[in-house]
Amino acid sequence: MEYIVSAERALETEMAGLSALRVALKDGLAAPFQKACSLIQSISGRVIVSGIGKSGHIGTKIAASLASTGTPAFFVHATEASHGDLGMITQDDVVLALSWSGETQELASLVAYTRRFKVPLVAMTSRLDSTLGNASDIVLKLPSVAEACPHGLAPTTSALVQLALGDALTVALLEGRGFTVQDYKLFHPGGRLGASLKSAKDIMHSGEALPLVTASTPMTDGIVVMSQKGFGVLGVVDELNQLMGIITDGDLRRHVTTNLLEKTAGDIMTRGPKTVHPGALSASILELLNSSSITTVFVVEDSRPVGIVHMHDLLRVGAA
Repeated sequence: MEYIVSAERALETEMAGLSALRVALKDGLAAPFQKACSLIQSISGRVIVSGIGKSGHIGTKIAASLASTGTPAFFVHATEASHGDLGMITQDDVVLALSWSGETQELASLVAYTRRFKVPLVAMTSRLDSTLGNASDIVLKLPSVAEACPHGLAPTTSALVQLALGDALTVALLEGRGFTVQDYKLFHPGGRLGASLKSAKDIMHSGEALPLVTASTPMTDGIVVMSQKGFGVLGVVDELNQLMGIITDGDLRRHVTTNLLEKTAGDIMTRGPKTVHPGALSASILELLNSSSITTVFVVEDSRPVGIVHMHDLLRVGAA
């Protein structure tokens, strides 16, 4: 139980740090945050994030988040900067330097470079009057917070607050430029995330593959179509090719003792089936299939079936 007490205390301390950041964002931090966002939106280059130690690790994540959401960015290690990596930075860029104390010696070369070549410098630090703060064009002043470390030594709350402000900056820029799900998909084509961002039109079967019949089609023919297409479902359309209903394997079993072969598709179909639109994401299609306990769904556009997606298709692309 002592471990749990320590864990709870650490979380409470870090939550207090996040609350302090939120308060700051409504007060003195608001204006420089707005200026930083406007500056980054206006440049033609990239955001160069730098730091060392824990601030460096946080900076790496901030750079990755920015880059993956439409703001070109990369991380330059503060030490490596003075050994050639300064050449990566151009006058079209903006530098975001992280240092809790604002006195990180390893940032000196980077700061001097930005001043010499008039590269905009944004500082993320807890001290306005620090060396970094005084040298910067914009200072994102972090609130004073207690570290979760009982000795006040290991960067814990301070690192979390830096990360949170980086996330806030990322989201503000994302929304400011109108970054969409489709834009996000361009930067995340691989893995489970990339698969979940595929849309119905990316994975659906269409054209001759669709198992469709009219309401007047005899079930003797309907069963043949259903078997040939292999989706375990049959779509029933009207004279305007609009989807009226569907017939599933379950519907066939329920009607097998009621002269099934003497009926038409319209006699046994289930009206108002669940459908998705061509732009529906794989993740939302998976949720629909799971919540509705179904394995197949028609893709419709203007009420007309244009495709069909089976659970196997989601498994094939890695979304399920």
